[in-house]
Amino acid sequence: MGTAERRGAPRAGGAQLRGHRDPEAIDRDLPEGVAEPSGQETGVPAHEVGRGAREQHYRPLWVEEPARRRRLPDPVRTAAVRAVLLTAVTLIQAMVAFLCTMAGSWLAFPMVISSVVSTIAATWGALDVWVTRQVWNQRHGVVSVPSSTARALRRERRRTRRQERAAERAQERIRRRGGAGQLSHS
Repeated sequence: MGTAERRGAPRAGGAQLRGHRDPEAIDRDLPEGVAEPSGQETGVPAHEVGRGAREQHYRPLWVEEPARRRRLPDPVRTAAVRAVLLTAVTLIQAMVAFLCTMAGSWLAFPMVISSVVSTIAATWGALDVWVTRQVWNQRHGVVSVPSSTARALRRERRRTRRQERAAERAQERIRRRGGAGQLSHS
C-alpha cells in the first residue's frame, strides 16, 4: 500500500482512499503535533525504540477476504486444470514447431504433427470442461428447470431419508419400552 493510500489522499474524481494503518511505520502514523518517543525520554536505547509497538500489535501476513464467486465443483475444476495443461503443452509444441521450421531442423515435421494432435486434445479438454459443468449442474440441481432430473433425484433421496429416520425412531421406541421383540405389554 502506497503513501497516498495510507494517508487518505484524494484520487482522481475527488474520492478519498482510506487504508489501514501500518503498525511498523510508527514515524508516519503518529498524529500531527505528537513527537516520536526517543531513547533519552523513555530510558530505552535508540535501537530498541519502536520495537515494543511492533511486539504489541499482531499483524497477520494476509487478511482473508470472502470469495467473490463460489469455488468450482471438484470434477469441473479437475477438467479445467486438465484443459489448461493441455493448452499450455499445445502452445509450447506450436512454438517449438515454428522455431524448428525457421531453423530448418529435421524435428520440424514431427513437431507440427504433434502440435496438430495437441490442438485436437486441447479442444477436447475445453469441451470436457463445458460438458462436465453442464452434467454437474444437472445432477446437483443448480439449473432451475421444471423438468430437471436433479429435482426428482433430491425428492427421492429425501423420501428414503425420511423412511430411514422413521424406521430408526420405531426401533428406538421398541428398545426404550424394554421390548425384546415383545408385541404386547402383557
